[in-house]
Amino acid sequence: MSRATSRLSFIGRLEGLPIGVVLAVLYVVFIFTAPAVFTGYRIYMSFFQTVPPLLVLGIGLTFVITAGEIDLSFPAVVALSGFVFTWWFKNFQTPLIGFVLALASGALVGYINGLLVARLRVPSIMATLAAQFFWYGVTVLIAGGLQIDIAAIVPTTIHTIFVGRLFGVFPVQALWSLGLVVFFWFILNRHKFGEAIMFIGDNAEVARVMGINVEGTRIRLFTLNGVIAAFAGLLLTMEINVFFPTQGTAFLLSVMAAVFIGGTSIAGGQGVLVGTFFGSYIIGSLEAGVVASGIGGYWVQLVEGLVMAASVILNVVIGEGGVSMLSRAARKWAVPSPAPGEASGGKDTA
Repeated sequence: MSRATSRLSFIGRLEGLPIGVVLAVLYVVFIFTAPAVFTGYRIYMSFFQTVPPLLVLGIGLTFVITAGEIDLSFPAVVALSGFVFTWWFKNFQTPLIGFVLALASGALVGYINGLLVARLRVPSIMATLAAQFFWYGVTVLIAGGLQIDIAAIVPTTIHTIFVGRLFGVFPVQALWSLGLVVFFWFILNRHKFGEAIMFIGDNAEVARVMGINVEGTRIRLFTLNGVIAAFAGLLLTMEINVFFPTQGTAFLLSVMAAVFIGGTSIAGGQGVLVGTFFGSYIIGSLEAGVVASGIGGYWVQLVEGLVMAASVILNVVIGEGGVSMLSRAARKWAVPSPAPGEASGGKDTA
């Protein structure tokens, strides 16, 4: 029995496993309830097309939350970077320069957020909430509240590289998002920058005593998140071939849901990028799957809430000590405790 418990404990320590199980079960349910849709490849290609911007945003937010902070400004960065790229391309027809400038705009927003949080000691929730309103307002103002079509971007090399179709079918942005998950997993778990982020998330004062530059790390962290959010905005803008001022607003709650159901601790100190990967595809697949299954539109949010709650609960249960707790409970239920008279071989010692 102890060997079985040991195996279960090992499984429980596999990063992102509970959410991966939820995603697999979800797709199995969709295959049975909507076989005409989920036994074909097109629906999965659709997910690979639409989920990557959400996943990329989730990567950056995972880092920020691991450090015990929050960033609510990334939807505005998605819109701002999309506008910068679109405006430059429409006026100068040099998409590569527009791409770099868009990333720089995200870095600028993130750097200012970092200065507010690290130097001026403004709580990150307030600093980034103010940034969300400010930069969203700036974007709407300079865009005149209008959407801008950039269909001419499709034949360009940069469009093919970032949002083209591999073999004419597979969306390339899915590979970019997966590659970023792998790259930043190593940064978070195998690099001193990731180690510093985790220490700061656990206890900033202890991290400072250990020689970590807490202020500098926070500034780099928010700057990094700004660049990542800008990249997500670029993927979105090039995929739909149009900029519209509100294109980032729909991501706020969905990205936060993907990160938290993926297992990243809201208290900081622990980031689970593999869980964010699975969580993003859960969030990105739910609505389409529920609708395809024939469930009425009024039930969609209810089912989404149940799946999210199940994901969080499973993460808690299959956590540190959770598997062994379940194992002990199962043994207790399977093998009832002996009656008082049976404890001594059935003899009454009175």
